[in-house]
Amino acid sequence: MTANPSIPGPALSSPPQATFQRAAGLLFRIENVPFSRWHTKARIVMGSATFFDAFDALALAFVLPVLIALWHLSALQVGLLIASGYAGQVIGALLFGWLAERHGRVPSVTAAVALMSVMSIACAFAGSFNALFALRFVQGIGVGGEVPIAAAYINELSQAKGRGRFFLLYELIFPLGLLAAAQVGAFVVPRFGWEFMFLVGGIPGLVILFFMARLPESPRWLASKRRFDQAERVIEQLEASTPARSLDPVQDKARIATRVDTLAAGLATTRPASWRELFSPMYRPRTLAVWVLWASSYFVANGINNWLPTLYRTVYHLPLQQALRMASLTNVLSTCAVLGCALLVDRVGRRRWATASFVVSGALLGLLAAFGTGSAWSVVALASTAYAVMGTTTVLLYLYTPEIYPTRMRAIGTGLATSWLRMASAAAPALVGIVLSAHGIAAVFLMFALANVVGFIAARRMVETANRALEEISP
Repeated sequence: MTANPSIPGPALSSPPQATFQRAAGLLFRIENVPFSRWHTKARIVMGSATFFDAFDALALAFVLPVLIALWHLSALQVGLLIASGYAGQVIGALLFGWLAERHGRVPSVTAAVALMSVMSIACAFAGSFNALFALRFVQGIGVGGEVPIAAAYINELSQAKGRGRFFLLYELIFPLGLLAAAQVGAFVVPRFGWEFMFLVGGIPGLVILFFMARLPESPRWLASKRRFDQAERVIEQLEASTPARSLDPVQDKARIATRVDTLAAGLATTRPASWRELFSPMYRPRTLAVWVLWASSYFVANGINNWLPTLYRTVYHLPLQQALRMASLTNVLSTCAVLGCALLVDRVGRRRWATASFVVSGALLGLLAAFGTGSAWSVVALASTAYAVMGTTTVLLYLYTPEIYPTRMRAIGTGLATSWLRMASAAAPALVGIVLSAHGIAAVFLMFALANVVGFIAARRMVETANRALEEISP
């Protein structure tokens, strides 16, 4: 078998038929085991890290109303301080994505969580704008590395049937982390000081490291590296966790043969991971569409979520405690919306759900820009609901992006895609500060409404992946 000439870069010789047939057999065994306590354990441990990733990402938003008065920060400085963490996340997504392809999912995500947690503790001792700016940037490298690798890892442990619900129930931990940051921030910051917010986010992450380091490596990644004996041992643990199987070897013999052949064909290409393959004829449309989806959805979501506490405090002149409480309602709604998405996404489909969320969120923000900015309660109702709707798509993309790339470049593809969320999340807060100062709050929400239009166009180009094996979606 020859290498595909349309894909740049060196290619390895194709493996013997017996080699990728063995790999396909291993992957089929993963597909044949229904979700069990083995999956649940991995989901809980990895989810705990994702919880504090989300907590650390939002912690600054609930510290800023205090720091603005304490350090006399301008609107531009507020935007830059928020943006610093996201700028670091761009580097983290690319760096740790590359490490995950070379050295494995578990050691790479463990290193990312260690960096994230240590830097969160360090932020508590920052005494100036410049110090906090630098520490948040370095912390962002760890934050940016954890989530995309965790998403690739959980996807690779999952079987095709019900993967959307399984993954999004895991990913629900992210909005729960945001919700916890909102609730803890509203309680802790006024009573104990802003420093404790960073300590709450950092110390538990160090405890989680012990459990993360003991997680099994992704058997799909091991198989893609032809480390079959190690993959076999992981899969044996998986099979021992439950006697149930998804297919019957006698009644579904033809279906099993077809599935193994499909998986074998997907493993026939054994090129090393390369970002250049993201732009091959097959993957270029997927890559460009998903980049726009990440950028547009997170431009809206993180722009709103990071600024709302400050808007309530500075534009509507609410007391600190009330401003933080009202901002926390946003994440309560988001958590409920993501739960609904998790239960319905396999039935509705990834493409239809994302398309609808851009329409609804854009309409709500457009209505707010036109008629509702005169009242803080209008912002609570419309902006919070728009954020909650968009929050389902921001979480859905962590499911969808690893699905559209093969194992050999899943972490690189996901990490590079999430770098667009980091860039958009860095740009949005800074732009809010500029637009707010120059044109007022209505223009801010109009900007977010227009970003939804861009996302809607990209969502129309999504590939439907519901209830399909990863190797069938991405050979």
